[in-house]
Amino acid sequence: MYEKERRRVRREPQHCLDNSMVGDSWRMFRIMSEFVNGFDAMSSVDIPVVTIYGSARTSPEDKYYQMAEQLAAKLAQAGYGIITGGGPGIMEAANKGADEAGGVSIGLNISLPHEQAPNPYMNFPLHFKYFFVRKVMFMKYSMCFVCMPGGFGSLDELFESLTLIQTQRIKPFPIILIGSEFWGGLLDWIKEQMVAAGNIDEDDLLLIDVMDDLDEVVHYIRKTVVL
Repeated sequence: MYEKERRRVRREPQHCLDNSMVGDSWRMFRIMSEFVNGFDAMSSVDIPVVTIYGSARTSPEDKYYQMAEQLAAKLAQAGYGIITGGGPGIMEAANKGADEAGGVSIGLNISLPHEQAPNPYMNFPLHFKYFFVRKVMFMKYSMCFVCMPGGFGSLDELFESLTLIQTQRIKPFPIILIGSEFWGGLLDWIKEQMVAAGNIDEDDLLLIDVMDDLDEVVHYIRKTVVL
């Protein structure tokens, strides 16, 4: 009985890109169309844009929601566009701050079966089915990453950017972690485990800046991301 069940499970796909009833060859056309539409739309944005990302579960009462909203407003007033993942939580806060400040508020929304409803504060919305296409848009068009407290998705985007910079697949750009109390434990672990074991160089930590003061963040971005 166990052997039959095990064999049955092994015959099922290990992963599922989507629920479309088409073969992989035909699915490529959907993927290509997302790339084309994304490149066409994002290339029309003629100002530097800053990505702000973090947890989709952060409530409006949370201090980091309020910080994301305030930071996005300050950056929009300074002339920068804002990109988020287009969903709730920190993403909503950043889009709201940019939109209400009269700035460009871009949302790269992802279609998920059980969550990620688009927030209403995007004045430049784009929609994606595939995470990897969406991530290319973030990496290609963002001039700076601001990482608010988040979950696996936020860590994925953070470490993806660090990996691409470390391996020289993209040029270095500012990566700012907001909230030393949240990120401190992770950075300590990286130093005590990864650096100590020789898995990364100590200089790799210079790719990351940790800040708590929003005015300091804006000043740093204005100094490093030229309008």
